[in-house]
Amino acid sequence: MNPIVRGLVRVAFHIWFNFKIEGAENIPKEGGIVIASNHRSFADPVSITIPMKPPLKYMARDTLFKNKIIALFIRILGAFPVKRDTASTELFKICDEILRQGKNLVIFPEGTRQYENKVGAGKAGVAMIAARSGADVLPCGICFEGKKLHFRSKLTIRFGKIIKAEEIAVGGSSSKEMRLVRDKIMGAIKELVEGPDAS
Repeated sequence: MNPIVRGLVRVAFHIWFNFKIEGAENIPKEGGIVIASNHRSFADPVSITIPMKPPLKYMARDTLFKNKIIALFIRILGAFPVKRDTASTELFKICDEILRQGKNLVIFPEGTRQYENKVGAGKAGVAMIAARSGADVLPCGICFEGKKLHFRSKLTIRFGKIIKAEEIAVGGSSSKEMRLVRDKIMGAIKELVEGPDAS
């Protein structure tokens, strides 16, 4: 996002919401990382973008691109289309290229929005993207009360400690290895959203 646009969006969020960012010190200054977050609302990609300096890209389901106006808007925000539950070779290539260009890649491992501050089960395909990318992973937790955001909602974005690439490196693509990667990433997100005592 353009720095000027990002600044305007930041101001708008602080006016419209009770907006807070925690753990910004955990965000690397350089790009080329995977940001793994829970998914609460359509505003999530914008919320995550606000404290980020490197360009950001994120996956959006392909059906959102059928409307030309919506497609234009989300492309400006950095979205690219992906078919739901897809983990194809082509998708891995796209993600690798984004990271090689020094851009940050946002993934929502749950695959769909949750309507409370509880973290859903992660998708194995998204774990494969993180593991195969060779990039560090920055866990992110998005929290607000109620099912939907509204005027002056208390909206908090929390960034956790970086998960180093070597911590989730895998020797193959077995389901067991992918589950371990998924569980590590989802556990970090869950702690940010539900607290350190979350099971």
